[in-house]
Amino acid sequence: MEKAKGVMDDSGTVESSAGLLPEQYSKRPAWGNKLQYILAQVGFSVGLGNVWRFPYLCHQNGGGAFLLLYFILLVIIGIPLFLLELAAGQSIRQGSIGVWKHINPRLAGIGFASCVVCSFVSLYYNVIIGWSLFYLGNSFQYPLPWESCPFLPNQTTEVVPECAMSSSTTYFWYRTALNITDAIEDNGGMNTNMIICLFVAWLIVCLAMIKGIKSSGKVMYFSSVFPYVVLLCFLVRGLTLEGSMDGVRYMFIPKLEIWGDIQVWRQAATQVFFALGLGFGSVIAYSSYNNRNNNCHFDAYLVSSINFFTSVLATLVVFLVLGFRANVIAKHCIETNWNEIQFLVSNGSISIDLQGVNVSELSVTEYNVWYQLINETVKEHGITDCNLENEMKKGVEGTGLAFITFTEAMSHFPASPFWSVLFFLMLLNLGLSTMFGNMQGIITPLFDNFKFLQRRKTLFTVVCCILGFVFGLIFAQRTGNYFVTMFDDYSATLPLLIVVVFEAIAVAWIYGTDRFMDDIEDMLGYRPCFLYKYLWKYICILAMIGLLLASLIRVCIDGFKYKAWNVEKAEEVTRAYPPLAVALLLGLIALAFLPIPVMFFKRLIQERMETRDAGIYAQCSTRDESAVQMEDITIDGTGLKADGYSLVGADACDEEEENQNLLLQEDECCEEKGNSSINATNINDTTAT
Repeated sequence: MEKAKGVMDDSGTVESSAGLLPEQYSKRPAWGNKLQYILAQVGFSVGLGNVWRFPYLCHQNGGGAFLLLYFILLVIIGIPLFLLELAAGQSIRQGSIGVWKHINPRLAGIGFASCVVCSFVSLYYNVIIGWSLFYLGNSFQYPLPWESCPFLPNQTTEVVPECAMSSSTTYFWYRTALNITDAIEDNGGMNTNMIICLFVAWLIVCLAMIKGIKSSGKVMYFSSVFPYVVLLCFLVRGLTLEGSMDGVRYMFIPKLEIWGDIQVWRQAATQVFFALGLGFGSVIAYSSYNNRNNNCHFDAYLVSSINFFTSVLATLVVFLVLGFRANVIAKHCIETNWNEIQFLVSNGSISIDLQGVNVSELSVTEYNVWYQLINETVKEHGITDCNLENEMKKGVEGTGLAFITFTEAMSHFPASPFWSVLFFLMLLNLGLSTMFGNMQGIITPLFDNFKFLQRRKTLFTVVCCILGFVFGLIFAQRTGNYFVTMFDDYSATLPLLIVVVFEAIAVAWIYGTDRFMDDIEDMLGYRPCFLYKYLWKYICILAMIGLLLASLIRVCIDGFKYKAWNVEKAEEVTRAYPPLAVALLLGLIALAFLPIPVMFFKRLIQERMETRDAGIYAQCSTRDESAVQMEDITIDGTGLKADGYSLVGADACDEEEENQNLLLQEDECCEEKGNSSINATNINDTTAT
């Protein structure tokens, strides 16, 4: 890839990446083979969001209709931007800082902003890996510790009220795992279990990253493939569960009316954006280790297709399990209602002929039909219809889907510890493969931009992991889950949108889409479809600006809020962030995108100073030539040369130095040349006398 117009090397020629990249880039480390690279890109893009974020969005936004909308936006926005990052990294063969600095030095801030966002995400992402480790360690028990509520101290019959009012899995998550407080401002101290799990998580990341892509690439063989093995196992098991197909029907029945809701479009576009890992710099970092002739165009479609297939597969598995869970809950509801109806009939509160009726043997659908016949009689006594669809609508987002809803469903599986171990091993590997990409998005650009770090790669990697653990302790408090939510909602979304908008503008409007297509053609041997030019130049930029505005409007309308656990009610409640927390999250947003304007103006000032210094240096050079020829110039009494220009002496040059802050070498040059001019003048005066 060429440098942007107007950005030249010392010789004044425009540098092209086609064959003129510095020698150190040609000696850049490379992937062991193409499979390692594809697994790394897939492992980074396919993360925890595919398992718990995407299924939740489908669940809440019309099932099949959301899938179709997501696919359309993936093709129009996701794949073009993904190809843009792949091609830029592969062509220039540097990390995110070096890529945008190479296109235009004023754009280096884009790369630094990516590093900052990657750092924020890595801090809380490794905490989620720590949670998976905690659950994995507790899965080697039978029965599972979250299958039933604990009893009160010195009691054998009365369970803990907080657990009785919620559920055993909910209690285990909020009280045993997180030991959470009621609000973010209630610190409550550190969570020792989470500190240990966080340390182990960072230790695993450090050992995998310590040798760069040589070590992390080999780890990808397991961490990227194993989740698919587990998903297929859950798929086969889920298809055999009673009621699972009810979940599948709920998933694939499209509700196209949701397309009229702008928030659904915002959520679909945001999911496309994060599913491919755009803006983090990790895609650029991974592709920079490729051979320059690698077919990045094919890679863009391959990785995006695998990502979409994984999201659909994970959603299918989740809905199978949720259908089974809803069926279990509905049957428990039917059994409870049947006992209550029998009690009401026996004491004469209601009059229903129960002869020949055994509700406990009825299916959920048959019970719903029978309930309609007695609805008016039993409704006032709190007897419900135990509707399956109502249970399916009770969706849980994010961590709650994995650590509460899914664990509850698995507790009803035969051999539940085995399935629990498989599930949390899958979450662990999904998290680690994404975490490796985040770390590459931080380390690779810094190695490329600061050459002294390349001699201490191992030490720098270890230091990064140690700092990650130390700063990550904020998430190991009893309020840690609230900070994870804050970082996830605000430290990445808006800054990353801004980063990718500037990436698209840099390529489409500053560098030029035609030149970028030329670079891709030079790498691939053929020119991709011309539609990419218009997608990069107009559609993608306008779509991201619209998404950014929609996100800002939503924040302005809803305010800064979070979900908190209320111990007394044993349920989640919505709270507003306190002023200090709002200041912190606003600081995170500002700190994330601040490098873009800072580096822009820094470079702009440097360029102006260099231009000014170059002009002054040229003036001094002109004076030198005048002084050398001074003996041949006739001087009149007014101190003017014969051609009417005044002679510049030492005093004038010294004044110029004070006003313009010349470099030391230029100062000495001007002073020496000024003295030469004075001596020449004295010689002429003596001769004239």
